[in-house]
Amino acid sequence: MKSLAPLVALCLLLAGCTDRQDDSQAGTDGPNDSIKRIVIVTGIDYPGHHWQQTAPALAEALSADARLDVTVVEDPGFLASPQLGRYDAAVLHFMDWESPDPGPEARSGLQQFVRSGKGLMIVHFGCGAFQEWDEFVNIAGRVWDPNLRGHDPHGAFTVAITDAEHPITKGMASFETTDELYTCLAGKTPIHVLATARSKVDGLDYPIAFVLNYGTGRIFHCVLGHDVAAVENPGAAALFRRGCAWTAGLAP
Repeated sequence: MKSLAPLVALCLLLAGCTDRQDDSQAGTDGPNDSIKRIVIVTGIDYPGHHWQQTAPALAEALSADARLDVTVVEDPGFLASPQLGRYDAAVLHFMDWESPDPGPEARSGLQQFVRSGKGLMIVHFGCGAFQEWDEFVNIAGRVWDPNLRGHDPHGAFTVAITDAEHPITKGMASFETTDELYTCLAGKTPIHVLATARSKVDGLDYPIAFVLNYGTGRIFHCVLGHDVAAVENPGAAALFRRGCAWTAGLAP
């Protein structure tokens, strides 16, 4: 029996290693396989942006990742609600066109939400969601400047992936889309650009998708998504989905 003891111990050790290896491959208990709650905050925008159509399309694009449990709230004032804390990431899909932003309580709610480590994704004209709030540029990275040229004429352009190693864009190829190429972003907050597009008007490259941190929170900002076709473009939808997952702490 004494001669068998080392062999038994070795078998138990190998079995334990095998179990751990199987667990890591299955990933059922790992953070990358958790269900994350995502809230798309919408309800108001520039009249040329039909949020009633694009918000459901965006929710569908995100929900293609089964780990993302997506809810749409049609009231920017939700950012002031304690219920915001139930979510792992928020998506800004509104712009306070010719009306006040949701107010100081919503500003504070969003700021605390992101700073505490929650995720934030900003889509298209969400860059103008808080025009009256100076701190918003530090959260969004870049914001809409009405004194700049807004965008190229709606049409086709190439979204060039400029960082193929970042988790969001790793393995993604550049793609063609038909959308508004925004040239209206301003700000000096440090950002990390993941994708750009070249304007046919002035020949300059503009950031299309970028990331930054605010406190311990992750922000993914992508200015694509003018209409349903732009949201459903396979490349754009993948960018939205992967970016949203990343903000919520998941591996895209």
